[in-house]
Amino acid sequence: MPCRTRGIGKNVKPNQMIDTHCHLYEESFLPSLDEVLHRAKEAGVTQILLPNIDMDSWEPLLSVLNNPIIPCSPMLGLHPCYVKEDVDDQLKTLGELLKTHHEQLVAIGEIGMDLYWDKQFLTEQKQALNQQIEWALSYKLPIAIHVRDAFDPLFEVLSDYQHTELRGVFHCFTGTKDQAEYILRTHPSFYFGIGGVLTYKNSGLAEVVKTLPLDRIVLETDAPYLPPTPHRGKRNEPSYLIHIADALSNVLAIPVTEVNKITSENARRLFNLNVQHL
Repeated sequence: MPCRTRGIGKNVKPNQMIDTHCHLYEESFLPSLDEVLHRAKEAGVTQILLPNIDMDSWEPLLSVLNNPIIPCSPMLGLHPCYVKEDVDDQLKTLGELLKTHHEQLVAIGEIGMDLYWDKQFLTEQKQALNQQIEWALSYKLPIAIHVRDAFDPLFEVLSDYQHTELRGVFHCFTGTKDQAEYILRTHPSFYFGIGGVLTYKNSGLAEVVKTLPLDRIVLETDAPYLPPTPHRGKRNEPSYLIHIADALSNVLAIPVTEVNKITSENARRLFNLNVQHL
């Protein structure tokens, strides 16, 4: 199935934004998907990237791609929270899907490590992450990394790929200044996905973001999760990306038009969005 990148040219207008991480295929969006997309378009969102989380979410994701309102582009990957004892079977199925669909993908994702709820499958998570990184290198695709309570084991895995062409984004980055500095120093081809957490008063993320160069930041909503202020407690959606851009503008003390322009350029560069994915 083709994934069209309509309307994304070399010169992105300053008031346009790219949502680099959104689960638009979740059931909560289905009854009002067109309305959600129209609101996003009116807010200035020009493209939405859709991370896959497991085998069951792939078909619903595909169903969103051909909407006529905003171009959406797919990722494919196994989220660490869905890695279980049957990881070998999961990876076998994923590998077969990648053989068929890799040309239409903008990334391998959402992948990574998550030890917040359960440390039982740490070994399996490492196995899944390593395999998916190898596929990313083979297919010359970036990766979208999810990490929660697992930076140390994640960095251990990534250290084996420091001198490769691996590139990607730390989705919904909420790490410390030290962790950000480590990424900047050791993984120069990685970006930081900044979302609604930046707008939370007590998150502490603003102080970390002040240390990041704008040319290493991309915007994301992670909708329907993590809605930005002033929409906390509601379902998140791509139109709320404007609040994240405004917050980043305030934190970095630069015009929001500059934030939108540079982060869109970063997204196009990282995910190769100037190329039509067939």
